[in-house]
Amino acid sequence: MAQIPNLENAPLNLKSIREKSQRELVNLLKDIRGNKCLVIDPKLSGSVSLIIQTSALKELGLELRHLSAEPVQTECTKVVYLVRSQLSFMKFIASHIQNDVSKAIQRDYYVYFVPRRSVACEKILEQEKVHNLVTVKEFPLYMVPLDEDVISFELELSEKDCLVDGDVSSLWHVAKAIHELEFSFGVISKVRAKGKASVRVADILNRMQVEEPVNSNDVGRPEVDTLILLDREVDMVTPMCSQLTYEGLIDEFLHISNGAVEIDSSVMGSQQEGKKMKVPLNSSDKLFKETRDLNFEVVVQVLRQKATTMKEDYTEINSTQTVSELKDFVKKLNSLPEMTRHIHLAQHLTTFTSKQSFLSKLDMEQTLVEAESYDICFEYIEEMILKQEPLTNVLRLLVLFSVTNSGLPKKQFDYIRTELLHSYGFEHVAALNNLEKAGLLKKQEFKSNWQTIKRTLKLIVEDTDTSRPEDIAYVYSGYAPLSIRLVQQAIDSGWRPMEDILKLLPGPHLETKRSGFPSNPSVDSLHGASNGVADGRRSIVLVVFIGGVTFAEISALRYLASKEGMAYDVIIATTKIVNGSTLIETFMEKLG
Repeated sequence: MAQIPNLENAPLNLKSIREKSQRELVNLLKDIRGNKCLVIDPKLSGSVSLIIQTSALKELGLELRHLSAEPVQTECTKVVYLVRSQLSFMKFIASHIQNDVSKAIQRDYYVYFVPRRSVACEKILEQEKVHNLVTVKEFPLYMVPLDEDVISFELELSEKDCLVDGDVSSLWHVAKAIHELEFSFGVISKVRAKGKASVRVADILNRMQVEEPVNSNDVGRPEVDTLILLDREVDMVTPMCSQLTYEGLIDEFLHISNGAVEIDSSVMGSQQEGKKMKVPLNSSDKLFKETRDLNFEVVVQVLRQKATTMKEDYTEINSTQTVSELKDFVKKLNSLPEMTRHIHLAQHLTTFTSKQSFLSKLDMEQTLVEAESYDICFEYIEEMILKQEPLTNVLRLLVLFSVTNSGLPKKQFDYIRTELLHSYGFEHVAALNNLEKAGLLKKQEFKSNWQTIKRTLKLIVEDTDTSRPEDIAYVYSGYAPLSIRLVQQAIDSGWRPMEDILKLLPGPHLETKRSGFPSNPSVDSLHGASNGVADGRRSIVLVVFIGGVTFAEISALRYLASKEGMAYDVIIATTKIVNGSTLIETFMEKLG
């Protein structure tokens, strides 16, 4: 199955966005005549693989390499670098060119910055005295459709950049990506934003519309009615909890990267141990589309039921069956590879979810979210440190503790910090400083308002039926993600009725109608408007997460849009798909 999703059923024509990026990339490569070696920044190669197949690039006569400190080994006379604006990459490129010059190898060099060139990067090329040998251009890849309803801006470090380094360049990138969408689908008239970064993006977006206006005559009637911008900082509780949907759990334990998971082939029933294989995970896989948003407990039941039905069908087959019945049976057999794949995956996941350590961690998360028995949680975290459990796991619980409790009491804060450094090494002092600077792991200065937030927004839902959910809380088996409750409110009735609660959460909020644009008359109150807009299409809400979104939150939004009587489709855009561990890891990156 292809790693690139087909996007056929997307509420917006995301295929056109992907095709545009594809054309731009192919054209810029074709413009460089002769044999070429394309050297891609490794993290960017995942994004590129979602817009064009590697085989299609090779058909252009390209040699493909990953960028590293090692010189590029190729016979090609043209070397094309496709890189993000990262200073360390400029050092690599400069050393490659200097190495060629020292060996009297003559080549033409091209550096394409994604999505735009950087003065600081070009300065390094100048300092290294290679700038005059390089043609510098841009490849404006601002977004990548990950699936029918998910777009990624591929900004992995945006949360750390904003909260720790004070670098807000990613916010311009987010606004630019939204503005690019407006050029394709019309100007979004209604904007609701919560959080410092979100309000800033809304402001940049307005300025962009003034400086480079979208002409509504060219685009026609706007397809997206409402834009909801939400900072990750507003809800740091949700990503720190373990996701309990099928897709969420795969990401927690196996890490989904660019719409695929890489695992040992033995997990998938192969005899070749030690060999890695990529398993694509997107809506082109019908069984995955059906199960990915379900609570994992239910997925196991669904797979068992499907396997039983297929087994019964198989035993019933006999010579008296009609051709039509045989055709139906063969159709079912075609879904066998998908079934086998997910049975193997689910079986592998249960080796993690059945462990007592995982179940105990879930209990602790529940205790912290319910804001009870902090002493028990603190003892549990101490024990984790003694057992030398992975540092990211320890920090996830500590951040959850700190966020729900408005920090740790000073005595406990100092003690746990010392214990962490003694146990895991003093090289982690930068990570702890980053988390403190970001306000995620701090000393308690005032009483927590988490109880009020939790109660008012009904974040804890007792007796959640995961098999027949009646609330978004099923994605965390009883905890309704705060972020999605806010989105729910924003869609149903806007921010005004909940201003008191919004003031208790980090950052300002904004609700505005961008004047001069035709708005959709049916979306002033989207909830319950069963007919959508006048021409019969459903309203579209674009929800943008600045700082990352989890797969469980995506599942919760899909659940909301699928409820009977809902007249809107949701498109989710994010700086990056995250989970608690990958988010914590961005703060653990070495400084400098």
